[in-house]
Amino acid sequence: MYQAYSSGIADPALRANRFVPPFSFHRMTWIKPSFRWLMHRSNCAQKRGQERILAVRITREGWEEALSQAVLTTSDPRAVARAAVHVQWDPERSLRGAALNHYSIQVGIGRDLITRFAEEWIVDLTDLTSRTRKIAKLAQSGQSAKAQRLMPPERVYPVPAPIATRLDIDG
Repeated sequence: MYQAYSSGIADPALRANRFVPPFSFHRMTWIKPSFRWLMHRSNCAQKRGQERILAVRITREGWEEALSQAVLTTSDPRAVARAAVHVQWDPERSLRGAALNHYSIQVGIGRDLITRFAEEWIVDLTDLTSRTRKIAKLAQSGQSAKAQRLMPPERVYPVPAPIATRLDIDG
């Protein structure tokens, strides 16, 4: 998973290898399995407040617990308001930020689970800021093959059928 933060949040988190204050435990935090989508969202670690890119490795159990409690953001507004976890689908992005014709999941961990996310589910935090900026620079200068070789590996993650059906995930 990936997240973008300011240095004020990223540095203490990296030292502790989990999120600690000033990370907010009182608002939803969005995790993104797609590195390309996060590159786009953070403007390749250039957007204010999103200058640091972290890889957030979480347990399978935590991920599946989050998904099992998730509600699509396009659901009934009352169900969304009550949900501990929100899921939305956004167009996946190319290395240069163009929208692709398939979608990437974004998962919002709400206040009811955020402490468990930070204290129990996280296995490791890694700073990918320099790598992100290098990939962006290579992609923008037409060196896509070199940029692609620096991309973190991503694999298809099989989601249990009941969760997949409820969240419009292709198996």
